[in-house]
Amino acid sequence: MAFTAFFGTRVIPRLLDHVAATKSRELFTLTVLALALGIAVGSALVFSVSMALGAFLAGMIVGRSDYSLRAAADALPMRDAFAVLFFVSVGMLLDPAHLIEAPVLILGALAVVLVGKPLVALFIVWLLRYPFRSALTVAIALSQIGEFSFILATLGRDLKILSEDATHTLVATSIASIILNPLLYRLIDPLERWIARRPGLARLLNRAQSRAAEAEPAHERTTDPAHSAVIIGAGPTGRTVMRLLADAGITPTMVELNIDSVRALREEGIAAVYGDATRPDTLAAAGVATAGSLILTSAGMANSTEVIRAARELKPDIRVLARADYLRDMQELKDVGADTIFTGEGEVALAFIEDIMSRLGATPEQIDRERDRAHKELFGD
Repeated sequence: MAFTAFFGTRVIPRLLDHVAATKSRELFTLTVLALALGIAVGSALVFSVSMALGAFLAGMIVGRSDYSLRAAADALPMRDAFAVLFFVSVGMLLDPAHLIEAPVLILGALAVVLVGKPLVALFIVWLLRYPFRSALTVAIALSQIGEFSFILATLGRDLKILSEDATHTLVATSIASIILNPLLYRLIDPLERWIARRPGLARLLNRAQSRAAEAEPAHERTTDPAHSAVIIGAGPTGRTVMRLLADAGITPTMVELNIDSVRALREEGIAAVYGDATRPDTLAAAGVATAGSLILTSAGMANSTEVIRAARELKPDIRVLARADYLRDMQELKDVGADTIFTGEGEVALAFIEDIMSRLGATPEQIDRERDRAHKELFGD
């Protein structure tokens, strides 16, 4: 762990800086994969620890860097593939005969996981004066067994601490809790409505929330989407828009794939996210789900349609302003949900018309009339 901490804080961030500077998505993904597997295998071969612990340390190293969000987004397909293999392997560990032989033991373990642990978590979060909905969400999130339980169960079986029956019980409990957990999430809203119809119980459960709300400054409770915007691209256009929004009292969040620009923005006190805007995880980290506007400012940005689709999935009613190089690209952006589109070809043509008309001595009314006619010819009604 000491070697990993030293190596991870000094060597790996510099390596990722050089790889990111190549602007090759494939090389960055390959580097992250090589680091994760390399540290995991190296931990097993050199230090004689489990590959699981090595992979955990590798994740901590990358997670502490500025590249954590992009690494997670790029590794998403591999993560999904490994998750599928994980659940398949868990299912193969299940002994159906044990369900008949020890149903009481399995039900008792399920009661601990689905009832005991969530109630303890609910009570602790409520004592910490968080809203009741947050306490309920945390409680339900913990009503399952995680993958670390299998590592502990395997270790316990190897050390003769757990019997085979105990291991089978853990596997059956884990599968049952994983299946039931999504269904429990659906009970959050009905349970809140049921509590709201009982004023006495609602006051008791939300007492900590109301006190915390009274102590919270009013400006920190403001969640109006109109006062936040996500800007894709930190170039000259993006920075100009950012300054305009900040002056108007709107909080901007920048999404940029240049790590140096991200670091410079953070030093200025601007919220900035490093990552690929086509990844839903990146947009979610930037706050698209609660923002009022999404502004695509990069010229010639590839996959702009994917960004708009991902943003619409996170928040269907978000206002999208997009930039295109050519007029022919406008219809495709409209089809995926862009509200307003600006093109370099169109704006240059309008600027030419205004300059030529003014030098010919046209009045402001004549210039406006020609601009309107040209605008309809270029962009339509």
